[in-house]
Amino acid sequence: MNLSIVIPLLNEEESLKELHHWIAKVMQSNGFLYEILFIDDGSTDDSWKIIEALSSKDPHVIGIQFLKNYGKSQALHAGFARAQGDVIITMDADLQDNPEEIPELYRMITQEGYDLVSGWKKKRYDSVLSKNLPSKLFNYAARKTSHVRLHDFNCGLKAYRNEVVKNIEVTGEMHRYIPVLAKSAGFERIGEKIVQHQARKYGTTKFGMERFIRGFLDLITISFLSKFGKRPMHLFGAWGAMMLFIGFCFALYLGIDKLFFHPSGRLITERPQFYVALTAMILGSQFFVAGFLGELILRSKKDRQNYIIKEVLNSKE
Repeated sequence: MNLSIVIPLLNEEESLKELHHWIAKVMQSNGFLYEILFIDDGSTDDSWKIIEALSSKDPHVIGIQFLKNYGKSQALHAGFARAQGDVIITMDADLQDNPEEIPELYRMITQEGYDLVSGWKKKRYDSVLSKNLPSKLFNYAARKTSHVRLHDFNCGLKAYRNEVVKNIEVTGEMHRYIPVLAKSAGFERIGEKIVQHQARKYGTTKFGMERFIRGFLDLITISFLSKFGKRPMHLFGAWGAMMLFIGFCFALYLGIDKLFFHPSGRLITERPQFYVALTAMILGSQFFVAGFLGELILRSKKDRQNYIIKEVLNSKE
């Protein structure tokens, strides 16, 4: 199979038939062997009924329905787990991503050797204040922090080699940072393509301004995980050793001073250096414990699904 097209969605009943027809037209005109995975992330409208109807008529359509809304990252994770194509395409269901871009994205993966190609919506049709400006600031911070040189981390239109999506775990709200996760996993051939962005045709966006706040918090998380996620003791142990060393130096100073220089002076517990030493040693011990716990959790961690699928249609597994 050439292509798996993974489409997470929430309450997009108006656009699904048109999107399916558009994708099928592009696939057939290019002679691709393909599958379309619609992942219904707990929609409350008739999205699932439409997916059922499409699946019954088109064997290329696979429908995955979540029991409730778990978020875009979980939907992508479920789609990645079932995707069978050599190249995986992700796109949004709101018709703002253009399926006509897929053949070129496929070519860049298969012929130019990229592991991942991210779309760049250079010209956007969103509100300047509510989406464009915050998005530019967010992308700037993401580039500087992650050192992945992409202009548009939030673009839903991306292409991946199959090996990439099978070797990364998209959890929480990390869907914005899949390129960073891929780079951390060793897939460093990351490209970018300017893609056409279209104005929303139906409904309203499901994301508000809070997504940028969560995005920055996730950026801090992923920066930590990319550096120390597999070796937490390297971070916490270093801080713990430094704090214990500081505490030991202050304690040694107090002991020598009391024994040899001012034996009849103030009690050690009345001197501010005593509390510096005590605090540093307590913090150092806590850092070491945090590092040990992190290592234990890392070694005992097992793959587990943190979403519940209600129904799957046309699955080939």
